[in-house]
Amino acid sequence: MRINGNTIFIPGATSGIGLALAQRLHDAGNTVIVGGRRTELLEQVAAQHPGIDTVRIDTADAQSIADAAAQVISEHPDLNVLITMAGIMNAEDWTSPAGAVASAEATVTTNVLGPIRLITAFLDQLMAQPDATIMTVSSGLAFAPLRATPSYNATKAAIHMLTESLRLQLAGTSVRMLELVPPSVQTELVAGHSDDPMAMPLDEYIDEVWGLLEAEPEQGEILVERVKFLRYGEGRGDQAQVIEALNVAEPIAVA
Repeated sequence: MRINGNTIFIPGATSGIGLALAQRLHDAGNTVIVGGRRTELLEQVAAQHPGIDTVRIDTADAQSIADAAAQVISEHPDLNVLITMAGIMNAEDWTSPAGAVASAEATVTTNVLGPIRLITAFLDQLMAQPDATIMTVSSGLAFAPLRATPSYNATKAAIHMLTESLRLQLAGTSVRMLELVPPSVQTELVAGHSDDPMAMPLDEYIDEVWGLLEAEPEQGEILVERVKFLRYGEGRGDQAQVIEALNVAEPIAVA
C-alpha cells in the first residue's frame, strides 16, 4: 500500500490505533474519512483534526454499514482503501457460562461480521480502482490465546484466515490485502488499558507501523517487533512457552 495519494475510509477510528493511524495518513497527503457510531466523538474528531471527514456508522448493524458505504462512495468516488478497524474485546469466564453467549455474539458480530459486511459493501468500488487496498486488523492474540478473552482470540484468528483467503481470491484483481497485527497497545479497547505499563505506548506503535509501511509497501502483514513473539511461536516450536508467558500475569480481570 502506498502511503500517500489515497482516499481511505476507516470505520471504528474515533479513538486509539484507528484515530492515530487516520491522523498519520492524513498528514502524509491522503484523503481520510473516519467512521464511528457516536456522533459526539465524530464531531470531536472533525473539530480537532481539520481536513478529516467523518461518517456515522455502526459496524454491528448491517443496514448502517450499507448506508454508510453508499454515502462514502457517493461523496468520495475515488475511494481506494478500506481499513476495517472497528472491534471490541470482552473478558469472559466460560466456566460460569451464563453471560458467555451474549458476549460471544456481540464480539463475533462486531469483529467478524462487521469486517465481512464492510468488505463486501466496498468491494465493487475497490475493484474498479487501478490500485486498491483492504487492510484488516487482527491481533497477536490470533496466534496465541489470552485466557481471559476466548471470543476475542477466536474472532481475530478468523480475521487472519479471512485475510489469507481473500488474498488468494483477489490475486488477479487490483485489490491487495494487508493485515495489521497489533500487540497489546495502550488504548481504551479495554477500560484502563491506556495506562497499562506492559502494553506498547500508542505513539511508539504508530511510529513503528508507519516506518514499516514506508519501507515495505508490498508486505502482506504489518508486524512490529513486539508482536513477533506471539505471531511466530508455532513456527519457532515454542508455542507452549509463549502461551504460558502470555498468561502468567493475566492483564485483564475476568468479570
